[in-house]
Amino acid sequence: MRYVFPYTTHLLRNVTLMICDNYERPVLNLRVSVTQKCDKHCPYCHREGETNPSTVMTVKEIVRIVRIAISLGISRVKLTGGEPLLRKEIVEIVRGINGLEGLTDLSITTNGTYLKGIAKDLKKAGLNRVNVSLPTLDPNVYNNLMGGDLQDAIEGVKAAVEAGLHPVKLNMLVLKNVNDGEIEKLIQFAAQTGTILQLIELEPINLSKTYYERYHLSLDEIEQKLKKLTSETRIRKYMQKRRVYVLPKVKVEVIRPIENTEFCANCTRIRVTSDGKLKPCLMRKDNLVDILTPLRNGADDKKLTETFIEAVKRREPYYKAIPISKTTA
Repeated sequence: MRYVFPYTTHLLRNVTLMICDNYERPVLNLRVSVTQKCDKHCPYCHREGETNPSTVMTVKEIVRIVRIAISLGISRVKLTGGEPLLRKEIVEIVRGINGLEGLTDLSITTNGTYLKGIAKDLKKAGLNRVNVSLPTLDPNVYNNLMGGDLQDAIEGVKAAVEAGLHPVKLNMLVLKNVNDGEIEKLIQFAAQTGTILQLIELEPINLSKTYYERYHLSLDEIEQKLKKLTSETRIRKYMQKRRVYVLPKVKVEVIRPIENTEFCANCTRIRVTSDGKLKPCLMRKDNLVDILTPLRNGADDKKLTETFIEAVKRREPYYKAIPISKTTA
């Protein structure tokens, strides 16, 4: 059975099953928020666009929703939060999702401070890779930005590498006059630890205009410097065409703001909020589809599949300044 919405076999020749929205964008990635709890206070966190969850999905509910997604050809899953490692059943969640046929990649995004004690268990349960938020190597800056001890995060990064999670990516959100002078240090740290550095430009999502204007720094100049150092530049086609700069001992990935037409035109993500809502777009709160309520009311897989397809139908590029071909549903 093929779910091509409405037709897209020419987009991904190696994929025999996929679901696409009305703008011919394949949906390849599922981001699942397993909790909104977090032990940090990062002022720039958008929490996957979720606010005030009314309930929390159980392990079985998470696994079943992911199974429905995989049945539609979505094969890459990332567990998010909040801080997903605060979910006491996180290893059980990983193990349950890993057991689903058709899954090709399972990852977690985390602040890393709990990785030291759980990285091996996560790897054994089936986790493939991890993204760790690490905006600085300065303990004082780290504490001011996120709260807590930088050393816990560093030990978490090393524990993830030692456990065999691969790749381990370091997410450095670049803030003007805060950590922009540390980029070279983070590149060196990534090279030393065998990790990949992701430089992330500040987004205005859930931020005040004052905060954004004060701390936003364009990565244009930084990318120009990377181009002079790189031996190869790669384009991640199905990750919003972001660039990866291959330096002599390390890879540096640059993530630009999503508030642009190119990002939206190449978006392959759909989200599940921690309270069981399918979220077609990070930027919107008015088109969510509740999948948890019908699940708890006894809906069969056919009904849940129809619910998921409805969420995909609601996907559309938030920024459309450049005309995008739209097909009829």
